[in-house]
Amino acid sequence: MTDVVIVGAGLAGLVCAADLSRAGFECVVLEASDGIGGRVRTDVIDGFTLDRGFQIVLAAYPQVRRRLDLDALALGKFAPGAVVRTANGMYRVADPRRRPRQLPEDVKWPVASAADKLRAVRLVLDVCLHSAPDLLRRPDMSTAARLRRAGFSDAFITAFWRPLFAGIQLDPELEVSARRFEVVLRTLALGATGLPRGGLQAFSEQLVRAVPAGVIRLGAPASAVRPGAVTLAGGEEIAARAVVVATDAPAAHRLLGDRVPDPGSRPAACCWFAVAAPPVRGPHLILDGEGDGPALNVVVMSEVQPTYAPAGRALIAAAVPGAGALGARLQERVREQLQRWFGGAATDFEPLRTDMISHGQPDQRPPLHPRQRVHLGEGVFVCGDHRDTASQQGAMFSGERAAAAVVRHLRGPSRS
Repeated sequence: MTDVVIVGAGLAGLVCAADLSRAGFECVVLEASDGIGGRVRTDVIDGFTLDRGFQIVLAAYPQVRRRLDLDALALGKFAPGAVVRTANGMYRVADPRRRPRQLPEDVKWPVASAADKLRAVRLVLDVCLHSAPDLLRRPDMSTAARLRRAGFSDAFITAFWRPLFAGIQLDPELEVSARRFEVVLRTLALGATGLPRGGLQAFSEQLVRAVPAGVIRLGAPASAVRPGAVTLAGGEEIAARAVVVATDAPAAHRLLGDRVPDPGSRPAACCWFAVAAPPVRGPHLILDGEGDGPALNVVVMSEVQPTYAPAGRALIAAAVPGAGALGARLQERVREQLQRWFGGAATDFEPLRTDMISHGQPDQRPPLHPRQRVHLGEGVFVCGDHRDTASQQGAMFSGERAAAAVVRHLRGPSRS
């Protein structure tokens, strides 16, 4: 018997366990895999740091600022804005608020009219002047409909907004909730984005420091959940006063059934290549402005964070969001794309690994309803990015909400 059993040691589960332990409750965390972090994990292959899928840290997320030591993460930071690759060359689009000297070059970009550029400034100012809770209460629609409502031309949406948010929301068709789009845009505008010195795994490793030693059991998949107990795949049962399912949406649905509907999955892939020298210099996110893909976002990771590659080498990440992530010959097709972009022979791009992730994020089409209930009754709780926004912020915030609900449940109304 323990106070709380938490199923899953991803971001939501780690935050939930930390908060409950801090409140004085005994916890057991069951993790099916061989490590913590859920989808936020990192491997080192031949001296290269490879995250499991293309991921970045958004420093302006409230939970990131509250729970992580950003100085210790030693973020290598992306340049504000992006580089857009078109048939006529590469054009840099900077944030004029943070890079005003870049404005003359931005004005020359042929894909965006002066009206598009003005509308982009207005949209960014609008989301920055409103709080995230206010944005999440706005009338909802798809991201595509929100951009059309703002007056952007189809050419600008295709060349800039689509590849940028396809990578963030795993949404090449811009179907995802405009509420979520505006919150993410606000976060991008208000803070830095970057890569930790030790890869995204450093994110999870900081969170686990707030969890007492011996609480987490790895290689312990749960097969069944009921009020008061969790059964492991080997038949062992752990009794508890409360049970928290802190897994991704498909796993939560398998364990909890119709009490937690599966919203569907947005897949993603990332092809990792080693090269002798960076094909472009600078910490830039490069967007596929032509839409011929399959990779819509390309980054020379070692230009953003030098620790991602050994000395004398460079690391390229090519992100493929959406259904195309699970297509045949993906690595070969991405390598052909990199040749078109940067020139050289196929042998110049040495494949290291291709991550094909069937569940990259929960599908959050409109209407988006954040703050979904975390207490399902009878001492069974649920948390994860599918209960709030599909993001690092959403996962951690959901874990925090679940922990607070467990405390209220176990202490009772008079002590909460």
